[in-house]
Amino acid sequence: MKLLVKLGGTLLDSEASLRRLCGEIVEVARQGRQVVVVHGGGKQMTRFLTERGVESRFIGGLRVTTPETMDAVLNVLAGSVNKQLVAALIAAGADAVGLSGIDACLVEAEPIRDELGQVGRPVRCNPALLDCLSAAGYLPVVACVAGDRQGRVYNVNADQMAVACASGFQADQLIFLTDVDGVLGEDKRPITRLSLAESQALIDRGLATGGMQAKLNAAGDALRNGIRQVVIAPGSVEGGIRRILDGEALGTRMMRGAGDE
Repeated sequence: MKLLVKLGGTLLDSEASLRRLCGEIVEVARQGRQVVVVHGGGKQMTRFLTERGVESRFIGGLRVTTPETMDAVLNVLAGSVNKQLVAALIAAGADAVGLSGIDACLVEAEPIRDELGQVGRPVRCNPALLDCLSAAGYLPVVACVAGDRQGRVYNVNADQMAVACASGFQADQLIFLTDVDGVLGEDKRPITRLSLAESQALIDRGLATGGMQAKLNAAGDALRNGIRQVVIAPGSVEGGIRRILDGEALGTRMMRGAGDE
């Protein structure tokens, strides 16, 4: 079984949370699964920029990425956050390898629009590197930075990066570990199962907005790309990854329904 786990940057900001999650990832990998990790780091990025007197600007939830900000993206996301996560996974017993989408053109991107600067959308995943590393027993850890064939680099939304990697890797399951309990319904309680049509209805009714709307859109893309199952779940729950894989109703589990296109 192939599994892709996406870790939100908030979950990596606590040493205790980082150690626990890495232990859980290594545990499921030891059970014979090929695991790839994709991570964000927006909170760490904002802190890094603030400490240097650089204001963070967002348009539609995406960080405006100037050349100065792009340098910080490479230093923080592909640098300190990635390497700290790799080190923690190694301490937990994995042969982890830190990567970004730039390496071997793992994820190619194109600019979204001029006002966002060097923000890109993934257009292609070349999974040979992930396949090679996973088959050899390594655990790839991918930062959400992508490139193109002309040598340009792009800051990419971590959820979109996870979908691109999961689709290219042909993962059986994609797990978004986040700082919320799942997708909330009208009663503010997590919805345990969602189809694509039901997901779109939540967006249309204004019940899923902002970051959750973006996550649902990303999950929908993953399902349309052939990923069998996507789970949006809280990363704060002890043993959460194993419990999700065991079929427990933790967070929100998304699958294509009979009426989904």
